[in-house]
Parts: sequence; structure tokens; C-alpha cells
Amino acid sequence: MMYPTIPMDGSRIEFPAPSGGFIRGSRRTIAVFAALVLTLVVSSCGGSKTLQRGAPPPVPVTVANVEQKTVPITIRAIGNVEAIETVAVKARIGGELMRIRFREGDTVRRGDVLFVIDARPYQAALAQAEAMLARDQALLTKAESDITRYADLVKQDYVTKEQYDQIIADAASLKAALAGDQAAVETARLNVEYCTITAPVTGRTGNLNVKMGDLIKANADAAMVTINQTTPIYVSFSVPAQQLPSVLFHRKAGIDVVASIPGEVSGPPTGELTFVDNAVDTTTSTILLKATFANRDEILWPGQFVDVTVILGEEPDRIVCPAPAVQTGQQGQHVFVVKNDNTVELRPVQVNRMDERDAVIDSGLTAGETVVTDGQLRLVPGSTVEIKTAEEPDGVPS
Repeated sequence: MMYPTIPMDGSRIEFPAPSGGFIRGSRRTIAVFAALVLTLVVSSCGGSKTLQRGAPPPVPVTVANVEQKTVPITIRAIGNVEAIETVAVKARIGGELMRIRFREGDTVRRGDVLFVIDARPYQAALAQAEAMLARDQALLTKAESDITRYADLVKQDYVTKEQYDQIIADAASLKAALAGDQAAVETARLNVEYCTITAPVTGRTGNLNVKMGDLIKANADAAMVTINQTTPIYVSFSVPAQQLPSVLFHRKAGIDVVASIPGEVSGPPTGELTFVDNAVDTTTSTILLKATFANRDEILWPGQFVDVTVILGEEPDRIVCPAPAVQTGQQGQHVFVVKNDNTVELRPVQVNRMDERDAVIDSGLTAGETVVTDGQLRLVPGSTVEIKTAEEPDGVPS
């Protein structure tokens, strides 16, 4: 290429044109033209370097296969664990607390002794009541004898009719007093029994609210201890009223309920639906349900919140892919399908339902296809991918 010499005196110069001939003009005009030519040359050189770099490297992704299988029909809800029986233990009589026969948090069985209150005042009251009963019993025996004896004397006019009537009245009064004495004895005996407080249900004890030596009041507002029955146990939850017909239909064959506990590694426990409320809550349009769990290992705890899955039945031959494969964009839900040449295709899908593990697909996928489960953020339609295992470190966030 021929380059002109630009004179310094400002005279007009000639510049060889690319198409042949010469371009004539002032020094300023030629300088602008030369700068434009230089820019085009640099741009063309840069473009050639870009072409020399080649295609971008493949994107590392993890993948999974689309399956056709039988899937359960489920309803998901948030449940609350409830004790089947909760008993607040209170004293029926007052007195000094002499002994505590358990430690707070222990599991106790029905009939186990929990507390012992000083029974001496009540034993004395029982002895007094029994003495009154014995006295009145003796007096009644004498009165009945007097009635028999005076019956003959009044016939012989040895006593008046009024005296005889008085003896009969005294005997009747003693019979009434004797019944009262018997009731007093029973009451005193019960008070002695109430000094020993036993567990009314089998369950786990809570916080202990009394100490030995405390003066216990009868029927105090605060419970001495609360016992919760934890085996078996309830999980209560609510589902939309629209699901009620399906629940009632499948209940005849029995409905399994799974309670998932965050962080639990031993597997979610399974119970059975045992209660359907008799009315829909009009404020929330939901129906209250309860499931009973054996809870022999006491994984479920009263007051705990759990993820509930109600298994109503099964659907055969459904298309299922991993839930992480389903992405949501401006055009709706889609997946990236890996083709035979290791490039990806963006495929719109219709999702029937989805949980944290699987997505049931109505349309868009067929069994045997491969979908991307991790690394979608770096993909565009047509991207080349490198398949890696889930444990294989990538080094670049996906």
C-alpha cells in the first residue's frame, strides 16, 4: 500500500484512492480520511482475531432422565403435632408436699405415684369420723331394742302412746345420723387417698411447678405438673374445602399421612387419617383433619410443626422429571433438554403438580429424555454442555 507524504506548508496533496487514481484535497481533509482508513484496518484485524478464538467452551451441568412411572396422588399441608391426651395434674386436697416420686421429663404410666401430701391430718379426721359412726351405730342398736320392748309395754298401758312414739322418732333420727356418719367416713377416707397423687394417663411429664415442702392448695389454678400422651399422637392440619370430596371418597380404603420433619434423617413417620371435622371453617374455606401416628420412637413432639403429605391414591404411567429441572421464565415453565450432540434445547412444559423432589408433567416431555438439573443459569438454547456428576466440583458457580 502506498502512503502519501503530507507537506507541512498546508498545500493541497494527492492521495492514492483504493479504487485507483488519486484523492486531492487539503491536508486536514486527507488527515481525516487517513484516520478513517486506519480505523477500518484495525477493526478488520480485531475481527479476524475473534474468528480465530473459536466456539465457547461447553457448560458443565448435571442431568437426569425423564421417567414414566406410577406416582401418588397427594395433598400437602402444614400440620401441628398434638397430644391425644393432655392432663394438668392438681391436688384435690391441701397440705404439705412430702415426696415427689418422679423427675420432670420422665415418662410415667397410668397409676404411677407422682406426689405424696402429708396425710396425718386426714387420717385423724378419718379416725374421728369412724368413731362417730361407731357411737351412732351403738345408739341405733339400743333404740331399736327399745322399740321392741316398748311395743309390748304400750299394749299393757305401762307406758303412754306418746313415749312410744318418741322412742320411734329417736331411732329414726339415729338412722339418719348413721347415714351421715357413713358419708363422713367415706369423705375422710377419700381425703386420705387424695394425699397420694397418681398419674391419670400414660405420658411424658413436663415442667415441675412444685417442690418438696411446699404448702399445696386444693384445686389451685396452676398445675403441679402437666402430662402429655405422646404414644400415640395426633397431627392436625387443614386442607382446602375443594379437596373434601376426594378425601371422603378415599377414606373408606384408608388414607396414609406422612409427616416430614425438617432435619430428620431417619425418614418421615407414616400415620393414618382418623378424623375429619364435621364443618368447613367459613373464614378460611378449609376443613380440619387429624392423623394418628404410633410415634413409638417419639420423633413427633407436641406443639411441633411438620410438613404433611396426604396420600389419596396412585396414578399410573405419568411422566416425571426432577423438580430442580423445571425453571420459570417470562414465557412460563420450561426445561433444558440435552440432545444427542450434547447441545441443549429450551422446552416449554405443562406441570401438573410438583414437590421438592419430583415434578409431574402433563405435556412437553417424553420418557427417556435427558434434562438439565443444575447449571441452567449459564445456558441458552443451542449451548454445548459437559455432563458431570452431582458430586463433581465445577469450580464455577452455576
